[in-house]
Order: sequence, then C-alpha cells, then structure tokens
Amino acid sequence: MVTDESSIGAGIGAAQEVLGRVFGYDDFRGDQREIVEHVIAGGDALVLMPTGGGKSLCYQVPSLVRPGVGVVISPLIALMQDQVDALSALGVRAGFLNSSQFPDERRTVEAQFVAGELDLLYLAPERLRSEATVRLLERGKVSLFAIDEAHCVSQWGHDFRPDYLALSVLHERWPDVPRIALTATATEKTRDEIIHRLDLGGARRFVSSFDRPNIQYRIEPKNRADRQLLDFIRAEHAGDAGIVYCLSRNSVEKTAAFLTENGVTAVPYHAGLDNRTRATNQSRFLREDGLVVVATIAFGMGIDKPDVRFVAHLDLPKSVEGYYQETGRAGRDGLPSTAWMVYGLNDVVQQRKMIESSEGDAAHRRQLQLHLDAMLALCETVSCRRGQLLAYFGQPDGTSCGNCDTCLTPPESWDGTVAAQKMLSAVLRLERERGQRFGAGHIVDILLGKSNPKVLQHAHHELKVFGVGTDLRDVEWRGVTRQLLAQGLLAVHGDYGVLTLTEASDEVLFQGRQVWLRREPERVPAKSARAAKQAKTVVDMAPGDVPLFEKLREWRSATAKEQAMPAYIVFNDATLREIAARKPGSLAELGTVNGVGENKLAKYGEGVLEILAQA
Repeated sequence: MVTDESSIGAGIGAAQEVLGRVFGYDDFRGDQREIVEHVIAGGDALVLMPTGGGKSLCYQVPSLVRPGVGVVISPLIALMQDQVDALSALGVRAGFLNSSQFPDERRTVEAQFVAGELDLLYLAPERLRSEATVRLLERGKVSLFAIDEAHCVSQWGHDFRPDYLALSVLHERWPDVPRIALTATATEKTRDEIIHRLDLGGARRFVSSFDRPNIQYRIEPKNRADRQLLDFIRAEHAGDAGIVYCLSRNSVEKTAAFLTENGVTAVPYHAGLDNRTRATNQSRFLREDGLVVVATIAFGMGIDKPDVRFVAHLDLPKSVEGYYQETGRAGRDGLPSTAWMVYGLNDVVQQRKMIESSEGDAAHRRQLQLHLDAMLALCETVSCRRGQLLAYFGQPDGTSCGNCDTCLTPPESWDGTVAAQKMLSAVLRLERERGQRFGAGHIVDILLGKSNPKVLQHAHHELKVFGVGTDLRDVEWRGVTRQLLAQGLLAVHGDYGVLTLTEASDEVLFQGRQVWLRREPERVPAKSARAAKQAKTVVDMAPGDVPLFEKLREWRSATAKEQAMPAYIVFNDATLREIAARKPGSLAELGTVNGVGENKLAKYGEGVLEILAQA
C-alpha cells in the first residue's frame, strides 16, 4: 500500500508514464487524474462517470502502478473475453475467471495470478461466494479491488444483482487494499445504498457531469412503432450500428424480423434465446459494422463499442436511470448520436398494470411508481429534455441545450382543463351511474359519439357525455388520456387496464383545478441521411482528409478480421481521424497520436505508415 508522500509522488509520475506508454494518451480527462492519484495512494472511491467517460482507466492505470494484481468484479461474463482481448492488444497481462471456462483454463489463470503473472484479473461476483476463490485471492497479491457496474448492488437500481451484496467481504478480508466502485448512473439514494452495502463509508465520491452533449434526445408519439423505427433508421442512420430496446421477447423477435425484411441488417437478443445464439449475435454486433441489435434491457451493459450511432426505445423504460444507462451506449466516441423513443398511451397503461401486479410490499410498489412518474415527467416535459434529465441526477442547469426535440421544435402548452373534465366526467358517470369501468379506447369512443356495437350494447349512447368530445380527434383524446395518467389524474386498475378516478380527479371536476397539457408537434424534423453521414465522418476533420480516413478504416476492418477481433480494438475512429489529419511520416511521429500506445505502435505502426505512403 502506498502511504508516504515520496511514494505517492512516484506513483503519480508512474501513472502518467503508463497512460502514455500503454494507452497512448497525453493526459487524463476530467476527474481521472484525481481519482487515479487517490486510488494509487490507497484510498477508496465511488466513481460516477457517464458511459464513454473513461471509467476503466480509473482502475486500470492504478492496477499497473501499484504492486500486485488488480481484481475487477464485473457482472459481464459474456464480455470478459472481449475485455481481456482489448487489454491484451495494449500489452496488458489480463485474465478472467467465470463459469464459462473449462477447469484447465481456470487452473491456468489461477496459477498466473498466484505467480504474479497478471496485471488484471476479472471475476464474476458470484465467485466471491466461494471460499475457494477467497483462498485463491489470499495466496496472491491484490493491488486493488474494482467493483464495476456498482449500481447492481442497489435494490432500486435497474439491474439488481444479489451476488453484489456479498462484496462487503472485500473490506473485511482485505482491509488495507483500496476499493473503487464505478457506475455510469446513480441518484443520491442509489449512491448512498452503494456506499452502505459495499461498506465504503470512508470512500471519496467523484461525481462527473452526467451530460452527454453529443447525444440528441428525441421522444415522439407512438403510431405504428415498427414503421416509425424503419423511417428513422433510413432517414438518419442507414448503415450505422444501433441498439433497439423492446419490453418483451416477442416484440424483439418481430421487430428484428421486420427490419431485416426491409433491408436493415438486424439480429435479436433476449434471455429466451439459447446461449449459442445470444453469444453469436453479441459477437456479430461487436465485430461487424452497421449491425442493429434488437434487444430487451438484458443487452448492452459493459459493451465497449464506441461507434453505436443510435439507441432506440419502442417501449417506455421503467426508470430514468435505466433510460440514461441505455441511451448512454450511443456515441461513446463523442461523435453525434441519437437517443430516439416512441411513447404512447398503452405504454403508460402497461407500466401501471405491471406495478400494480408486481411482487413486493407496498413500499416497493411506491418506489416503482416514483421511478415511473419521473420517466413520464421526462416524456411529457415542455422544457429542455436534457435539462430535465440532468436535474433528475442532481445537476440542474437552467439553460436550454439546443440539441433535443423540445429545444429544436418547442411543443405548445394548452389549457386542457375542459378536455380533462370531459374525460374524467365520462369515467365518473360509468363508475357511479352504471358501476362499470372500461379502457381508454371505449371511453374515447363515447366522447366522440361513436355508435359502435360495444357502445350500443351497453347503452352508453344514452350517457350525457356521449358525443361531447368531437372538438378533438381520436389521437388527441389518447394524448389527453396519456397525460392525465402521467399527472395522476387518472389511474389504471386490474388486469384489463380499465380507467378509474383518483383523489386528485375531484380537484379538476369540482374544485376548479386547471390542467395544462402538451400539444405534440406534427413531426420532429429529422436530419437527412446525407447530413447524418457528414456528421459521422468529418467532425474535426478537413474535407480533404476524409478519403484518407476511409482508407484507414478499410485497413482497420481487414486487420481486425484477420485477428478475429472488433475493429475498435485495433484503433478507434478518434485515433484514425487524428492520424488522417496529422499524417505522421515515421513511427516516432505516429507514437505521439492519442490512442497509439507502445504495443499498438509495434503491432500496427508499419501497416498504418504504408497506408499513409500510398495516399
């Protein structure tokens, strides 16, 4: 453990040297330097840093500086091999232990750990429940413990993992080994729970800005979601890698098939697929350019693919934390990307039903309801979406971002008090005069005066509210209903999703409460495919450098295919852009480019210089 000032100073100097020699970067970004210095000095830390912000360097660099092996606790069993491959390409000695390995593979890694022949060892959290693993760690020298995706410890988080609850053993068995817990998103409550459950009471908290300015946030009314998605991809992200999230496995399968039938290469990913299919589809996404994965939320955590250009949601996420984590998988390279979602009345009804029927006590259901309310507030806001998102994580900023739909095409607010009274009155009369409850569609039919068989069967054409809503169209009434549900002025009841009044309903019907509603724009202007393509390739590049950049990408793709690894492990786009702009003429010059470390320079340097010589 580093304790005296001279050792700490030496450690800081060594960290800078490792950053340049191994990772190929001139300097740390944001809070990285302070975090690295703190951990090298033996301090515990809780790090909140957005996806793509460089969390991994915060434990990788100290692991290479401090004596011993850095042990990384990660829930991402399916991705450990890719993480180890990425480190190996940098010349870092890395290994992993998880249930996917054969016994002889595990024994080899264990022997390397004990002999001090590893720099980093990745462990699945469940392995720490085994006394054999604990004894193994005691036989070697551990430089630090990194607990990745630390939000998994929170019962209110969006990816709760019971195995994480046992990680307090780290402090009990190794009190002098520093621990660093990392996550891309957590509210103050979740942070407190991480600190409590991991026994990190003395840890410093490092909270970076949650803002991802390169991501454009857009939410549109849902109307044939699959067709809307196809139009969005064709107009703005043709040929780009993307992730599409759906709530159910059936929706995943249907959406992937629909995209494929319409010329978009797409594969499904969900827990119902066999292990081989899931692994194949995930591997294709990492290694192929322009592939779209349609998935449940089980997909995406820890995927270090920097060129995901869009994340789309076809169903309403359960929480703002989940939404932020999922949308954060777009644009890790800092280039323009889109977080796009369609959202409608059925989403609200379905989520309310799921909460009502969920397991757990009343307190648990109230917490789920609070999560949903915050998500609905984000969807229905008339102010800057990015501002609302940042305020949720305790970073309010009163300015408009200029890069979300509500800033680009400001929605109108309108006095919807009369419309709300008509809708609530219809529900009231059905409940109190007839003792009946119906879903939104039937109530809208009554308001519009539709004499269809169901209305006539129940004699609802005799109600006083029959036909009083012809001033609004069907789609507008569904928007009114959606927003009344979002504001808690209506509730969903039972398995059939029927509507019922709330305590607040009376305030609108009888106490003069005013109701303001959001009027959606007809359509959010989309970037043209040409504009999107230009944004993707020429950011920070002179037009004359684009052909060289494309040649470097072709070389990278061929090289990655030969070595059976994702292209971004060779070099990411940011590094190739800098090479294209600077056109280094020697290995020494190439070595000064960000992202070109010692090992990559030796492995790929001559190949890059050949491409430059041909240009």
